[in-house]
Amino acid sequence: MGNLVIKYGLIGSSGRLGTEVINLFREKKHRLVYKLNSHNEQKDDEPQLIIDCSLPSVFPGTLEIVKKFNIPLIVATTGLSDDNLKKLNELSLHIPVVQSFNFSVGVQVLLKLTEVANEVLRDWDVEISETHHRFKKDKPSGTALMIKEKLGSKPVNISSLRLGNIIGDHSITFGGLGDTILISHHAISRRTFAEGILKSAEFVLKKKKGFYTFKEVIFGK
Repeated sequence: MGNLVIKYGLIGSSGRLGTEVINLFREKKHRLVYKLNSHNEQKDDEPQLIIDCSLPSVFPGTLEIVKKFNIPLIVATTGLSDDNLKKLNELSLHIPVVQSFNFSVGVQVLLKLTEVANEVLRDWDVEISETHHRFKKDKPSGTALMIKEKLGSKPVNISSLRLGNIIGDHSITFGGLGDTILISHHAISRRTFAEGILKSAEFVLKKKKGFYTFKEVIFGK
């Protein structure tokens, strides 16, 4: 798939992540043939898949567009509700869907490390901290909630900061009575998310239907 040209559609094409996706996909010679943003809608050819980098408020429209084209969907939108995710699961009975609140390979490694630490440090205290740019709508971040899920049912506090233009920092601190362990990830460019979306595009075009996470894209089932 790496040598084939992907004709893709992009919802949220004028946003920060959408712009990064366009730049990377153009670099890899893939073609943006359908785009939708708050300013206009443009179709130049039939897309092979749809990438959604928009806001939760746009989600119902995304579903209609994907149903109309009947093609795979990659969802990078954060702040989706349980009902939104339920509808994605229903859609995946007919087409392949990849959904994640974070498409960074590094974050997937962080999640694995969190699982290992949590298994060993069962009686330690745990705190999660996340910091993002001032424009991010959802709080706590979807990634922070993914981290919390790895910690099971134990009560865990999440500290959320919205400062300046920080792309995304996440950390988990485990504290015992004699030492602490800090696991952290710092996104230095939105390109990391675009690279994950490209991996997901190459992955999803090989599937006929089903709901997939980015963890499955990177590590398999």
